[in-house]
Amino acid sequence: MSKKRQKRKIIKENLFNKRRLIILNEDTFEETFSLKLTLMNVFVFASLGAIIIITVTTFIIAFTPLREFIPGYSSSKLKKDATQLALKADSLSFVLKKNEAYIKSIQKVLTGELEFAKFNKDSILGATEEVSSPVNLSPSKKEIDLRAQVAKEEKGAISKKIKSK
Repeated sequence: MSKKRQKRKIIKENLFNKRRLIILNEDTFEETFSLKLTLMNVFVFASLGAIIIITVTTFIIAFTPLREFIPGYSSSKLKKDATQLALKADSLSFVLKKNEAYIKSIQKVLTGELEFAKFNKDSILGATEEVSSPVNLSPSKKEIDLRAQVAKEEKGAISKKIKSK
C-alpha cells in the first residue's frame, strides 16, 4: 500500500514540478526566450489544442462546400435538381394519363361507339382522376399478439432493473 502511495506521490511531483524551457541563440548562447512550465500545463494545453483543431475542422467540413468532396455526400445542387425532376416526371405522367383518356374518348366518337351529343371534355378528364381506395388500418391478429409479447418482455426487463437496484 505504501509503494502505491509513493508512486502516486512521485507522479504528482513530476506533474506539478516547475521546469524551465529556454531557447538560446546557438552562435552567441544568448537567451532568446524562456518559459516556466509544468507537465500538467503542457498536457492541458495540448489537449485543448487538439480539441479546438478537431472542432474547427469538423465545422469547416460540415458547413462549407468542402463536404461535397467526401465520398457519400451529394451536392446540394444535385439534390435540388433531383427533386425538381421527380416533380416534373410526376406531373408529366398525370398529363399523359389525361391525354390517353381524351384520345380514347375521341376514338370512341370517331368509331361510332359514343354519340357526339354525349361527348364532354370535362367529364372525360374528370374520369381520369384516380380515386384512392380506403385502406384498412386495423391491426391483424398477428400484430396484436406481437404487441402483447413485446409489452410482456418490456415489463420483465423493467422489473429486473428494479430488483437489481
